[in-house]
Amino acid sequence: MIDSEPIITYEEFSGINDKNELKQLFKNRGIKYRKTLSVLKYESDLRDLQIELIKMQNWVKEKKKRIAIIFEGRDAAGKGGAIRRFTEHLNPRSMRVVALNKPTNTEKGQWYFTRYVKELPNPGEIVFYDRSWYNRAVVEPVMGFCNTKQYEKFMRQTPEFEHLLYEDGVIIIKLWFSVSKEVQKNRFDSRKLTPIKQWKISPVDERATELWDKYTRYKEAMFSRTHTTYSPWVIINSDDKKMARLESMRYVLSTLEYDGKEEAGNFINPDPTKASKYYRTVEQID
Repeated sequence: MIDSEPIITYEEFSGINDKNELKQLFKNRGIKYRKTLSVLKYESDLRDLQIELIKMQNWVKEKKKRIAIIFEGRDAAGKGGAIRRFTEHLNPRSMRVVALNKPTNTEKGQWYFTRYVKELPNPGEIVFYDRSWYNRAVVEPVMGFCNTKQYEKFMRQTPEFEHLLYEDGVIIIKLWFSVSKEVQKNRFDSRKLTPIKQWKISPVDERATELWDKYTRYKEAMFSRTHTTYSPWVIINSDDKKMARLESMRYVLSTLEYDGKEEAGNFINPDPTKASKYYRTVEQID
């Protein structure tokens, strides 16, 4: 590969004195000024938040905390991408990502929560759940993977189950990535056309748009029946995936009283229009 000349040289960039000169230089080189600044701001904020996450992880390890962070949402809501940004610079020895396959025949005969209990965080560990026991609250009833009796039993037991975890010292953070119907469809179309993303398409994904309203009904029932003071749901607006990653990081960091948190100041406070606790009148794009 032949090395190409940079669009802007270091000498040119270092000679810039104000915003207007920078805008003119970008214009002369055919560079989109606002888009470029937006990308640079995102990368800068992401790096700073990842540094805070490392500080938070050190606190978790030192204080023997147990943190379970649940990522839920419709298909293509951006859960996987957010988890990757959360974890890419963390110490793998004291954190795990849990993304369970469908239950085995043996697991189907067990108490529903059994296989998730096995994955709960140990002292000093953070566990990121790429979907969780809440499969039974939305995906399973929508797709017909559980019956009404199993669903109702789950909905009754979940607040009690999470309260037991809370009393035992497990910190549960539940994030719902909220994506609009139009954006979800666009992301599905992109996956179909992009070879390195085609593995993400499944039969469940194919029916997601068709069953949109049914998903909505079960999602709302889940919020109403499992949102508690000790284990609240937090809604993340994820039509803008990059913004969703940053705001979900900010929410997690703002929730935990880790050492050195005060140094970050207001930087880790989430935008309440992008990340906020569920309540019945909260605006949801999905």
